[in-house]
Amino acid sequence: MLDSAESYTTEDGRTIGPVVMEMKNITLRFGGVVAIQDISFDIREGEIRAIIGPNGAGKSSMLNVISGFYNPQEGDVFYKGKKRPPMKPYQVARQGIARTFQNIALFEGMSVLDNVMTGRIRQMNASLFAQSIWKCEAEREEVANREVVEKVIDFLEIQHIRKTPVGRLPYGLKKRVELARALAAEPSILLLDEPMAGMNVEEKEDMSRFILDMNDEFGTTIALIEHDMGVVMDLSDRVVVMDYGKKIGDGTPDEVRNNQAVIDAYLGVAHD
Repeated sequence: MLDSAESYTTEDGRTIGPVVMEMKNITLRFGGVVAIQDISFDIREGEIRAIIGPNGAGKSSMLNVISGFYNPQEGDVFYKGKKRPPMKPYQVARQGIARTFQNIALFEGMSVLDNVMTGRIRQMNASLFAQSIWKCEAEREEVANREVVEKVIDFLEIQHIRKTPVGRLPYGLKKRVELARALAAEPSILLLDEPMAGMNVEEKEDMSRFILDMNDEFGTTIALIEHDMGVVMDLSDRVVVMDYGKKIGDGTPDEVRNNQAVIDAYLGVAHD
């Protein structure tokens, strides 16, 4: 078993680094309902880490703990080796953690370009006065941020809709715009909540390709929730499985698909 500070190389030549985030004995309650019960797992730098399980297993609640929307009643979150105190989502975002949502959360009346630009808010530090006259610091900041945004738009192949209001776009392209906004923040960890939900086969193939390319070209560490087991097994380096708020499996895709507890609770049959 690898030490948390060790790195390793995958069969396809990718380097997976040391542990960058660790969830230790996380318990989250809503009144008398236990959404997460004593769960521990980690996320390594440069990996694609999947969180799977049946509906109601607590997956989105766990993602909300990681992103600061919820603070657990018990357990600790460690980020880059340091225990993280209770934080608000904007404070977590400042640490370099970005996310997409299960239900699309975009500004429908704004263009694709402007939506993606909102992902750069954390990098906008010019004073209100400088912004009002758009000189010196504000101008340099705007140019630098637009360069990053245009690179992301090109990368995700949405140049043709960059000036289109988001409200006019079909569902699959909206999901891609939301991904672009999160990627524009240049996150060290990107959290994806069901990025393939509601997509057809072609859209899923495109999204899978973009996720793999993000991980490969930008070195982005990715944690995702996804119900499509074909996608999970193809994309992920490691998978943690939840059921009724408990962890029932954790390991490589092969280890998880052959775990009898996971088969009984979720997969139904072993996958060859």
